[in-house]
Amino acid sequence: MRNPIKNAFAISALFAILAPGLVYADDASDASKLYKAGQLNEAIKKIDAVLAQKPKDAQMRFLKGIILTEQNKSSEAIVVFTKLTDDFPELPEPYNNLAVLYASNGQYQKASAALEMAIRTNPTYGTAHENLGDVYAKLASQSYDKALQLDSSNSTAKLKLNLVKNLIGNTTGGTNPKLNPPAAANVPVTTPPAPTPATVAAANNSKPAEPKSNVKPTSAVSDKDTVTNAVESWAKAWSNQDVNKYLSYYAKDFQTPNGESRSNWAEDRRSRIEGKGKINVRIEDLNIKVEDNTATVKFKQYYTSDRLSSTSRKVLVMTKHDGKWLIKQERSGS
Repeated sequence: MRNPIKNAFAISALFAILAPGLVYADDASDASKLYKAGQLNEAIKKIDAVLAQKPKDAQMRFLKGIILTEQNKSSEAIVVFTKLTDDFPELPEPYNNLAVLYASNGQYQKASAALEMAIRTNPTYGTAHENLGDVYAKLASQSYDKALQLDSSNSTAKLKLNLVKNLIGNTTGGTNPKLNPPAAANVPVTTPPAPTPATVAAANNSKPAEPKSNVKPTSAVSDKDTVTNAVESWAKAWSNQDVNKYLSYYAKDFQTPNGESRSNWAEDRRSRIEGKGKINVRIEDLNIKVEDNTATVKFKQYYTSDRLSSTSRKVLVMTKHDGKWLIKQERSGS
């Protein structure tokens, strides 16, 4: 039975990023309605129709991953979420949902690695922190169990194993408890990159619960959090001197400050960033105003390197392309 919380999709917000075009909008709307009605195969067909026109649509791709998970097609869902992490590395939800799939298959090392990436992307992502604790507890349970197999008289390991089992919900005794098979996940209404946590229900209280799955598509509620995450990731790429990633946050039609070609501007930025020793870019006092597919972002920027330290007010005008916020204008001043 599908969990009723899944019906909490906000339809008007769900299609906030859809490009003009009646056919595309109708297909995307139909996909959501079919998903909510539990007609998963039909929903997949509609999603594929949308992706044929908009192959980079993060929202529809995310929803497809959710549906594949519910259909117990974990290998296909893993492919979808993995590709989303490649195309949208600033979003933590695909990493978290990968962890759910890995954990359900007993691949706890992969699950922990995916959750660590989710937390690195968004350190305030509470669901990922909780899930990582559950995965660590499961790994600890396996290690204590192995210790007892090697030395059954090890009372300390036995005590720790019992404590961990009680912590993660296995109170029936025995060794090597397994996570329950993939269950339908609850779908709360929140905004990526940090939607409200959703729990994966445990089918048996005597077994440890699966990590929680966030299954809300990108841009499903408010765009402000997505814009915030994009700006912070842009600053982080700059600090890490990852020029390729830094430049990826600029739109193809970015308005260069001096009117030069984008390629010349990009090469100038590369020469100013690469090989310059230590760079740190910190942003504070974010103020974001979103109107349709345009966001105006104002903030205070703190820039430090081994040669320069400065503080300035910055304004970014960002536009949404295929679900990703990109910088179209950049200027100093309030």
